[in-house]
Amino acid sequence: MAFEQEKLRKEMTRFFRVWNEALKSTRLAAAGFALLAAIVLAPATGVRAAAGSPDSSLPSIPLNAARKSASDLEVGGELTGLPRGATRYVTLASLLTLPQVTYTVADDTNFAGSAGGGTKISGVPLEELAKRLGAAPESDMVVAICDDKYRANYPRDYVRAHHPLLVLRVNGQLPARWPKDRETHQFSMGPYMISHPKFTPAFTALSHTDEAQIPWGVVRIEFRDERAVVGAIAPRGPRAQGPAVQAGYRIAEQNCFRCHNMGAEGGEKSGRPWLVLAAWAAAAPEYFSAYVRAPRKKNRHAEMPANRGYDDATIRAIREYFATFIPVPAEKP
Repeated sequence: MAFEQEKLRKEMTRFFRVWNEALKSTRLAAAGFALLAAIVLAPATGVRAAAGSPDSSLPSIPLNAARKSASDLEVGGELTGLPRGATRYVTLASLLTLPQVTYTVADDTNFAGSAGGGTKISGVPLEELAKRLGAAPESDMVVAICDDKYRANYPRDYVRAHHPLLVLRVNGQLPARWPKDRETHQFSMGPYMISHPKFTPAFTALSHTDEAQIPWGVVRIEFRDERAVVGAIAPRGPRAQGPAVQAGYRIAEQNCFRCHNMGAEGGEKSGRPWLVLAAWAAAAPEYFSAYVRAPRKKNRHAEMPANRGYDDATIRAIREYFATFIPVPAEKP
């Protein structure tokens, strides 16, 4: 090692002298010196960081600029060493090289056999996935995006409480041989899904209880700054800090945000943006309340799940929260 360092030092000195004599410019010579140092030293100190792994002790896996297969997982958000908004692709074969955990789950409603003997799942914990795919230090939320534009959000607290994993095998089978969905559509539940070892609710807000985020048909994972994502739906106006509004905010963040979007944030499965919900809450509170509890009574084609367990206080909190997005006309003098 000492011999290599001395050799490198001599090569740099020689390069600097020749460059300086040729260009007769101290400024350009220094630039050439710095450029050579960057090129020579890159293999030892810079390649792993550029590949997107913030922890140099962990081997990273290839992030491809182009899709190689339909089963590739899209990866985006804030990734170390890549421009914000860049998309990369990870092959299933690469994901299978990562450390995996295996559980037999009995409470994941995506599996028909869970209640009987359970379903065996294997995959990569989201904490591990973030490290291996190079999530930037400021990324404290994982967002899973499905092929139907449904989104499941995994803030840091949720990940710590429930340890969700990106599922790669179900009962030993790879995605191509997974069972069909339980919603009678006969859709494939691949290319990826997310599940948990065992889900125990971590919080309640009025009559809303922490819900398991278990999407299937996952095609993209984003590593995001939670404040930026959730900040898009923070309540507005003078009533924003009221207890009922804050409770409604907590509920809407976990429930409504999966299928309804505020601009570029949130799911788009429903086709009804956040401000449409706000308009309903403010202009037609009774209709809004009835729809939240039993959507198909108002629209027989609705895909939104019913929330029959929400009591009046919970419905009112959600309604008051959404109403903060509608400006209140100023009183006339």
